[in-house]
Amino acid sequence: MHPLYHKADDLSRVAIGAAIEVHRLKGPGLIESIYERCLMREFELRNVATVSQRLVRIEYKGLVFDEPLRFDVLIEGSLLLELKCVQEILPIHKAQLLSYMKLLDVPLGLIINFHEVKLTDGVARMILPEANR
Repeated sequence: MHPLYHKADDLSRVAIGAAIEVHRLKGPGLIESIYERCLMREFELRNVATVSQRLVRIEYKGLVFDEPLRFDVLIEGSLLLELKCVQEILPIHKAQLLSYMKLLDVPLGLIINFHEVKLTDGVARMILPEANR
């Protein structure tokens, strides 16, 4: 089991609650960056530590380099959020989140689609393979 899995699992409930609050106040139909800023404020009000974008060390066949990774929200180093405002969550969105989770070694991720009328219909949960075993 990933050492951060239980923490990430607990934080996923906090993250969904915060996203519901943002969606309740702003509704669907805005652009992603507005929801991201509002959500970051909501986490700040809840005393939850978050970051966005970070340099990640990549290694490939002896080549080591730092690359800025443009993820949406990383919560307390253990839960990654990918925010969307799309008609539907596609496999490519899930693949992107899973790739970021692998690079950051984060056990759990959520795609939150603010385009939905009922936000919980737009939440997809992704678990890093073997992270919950």
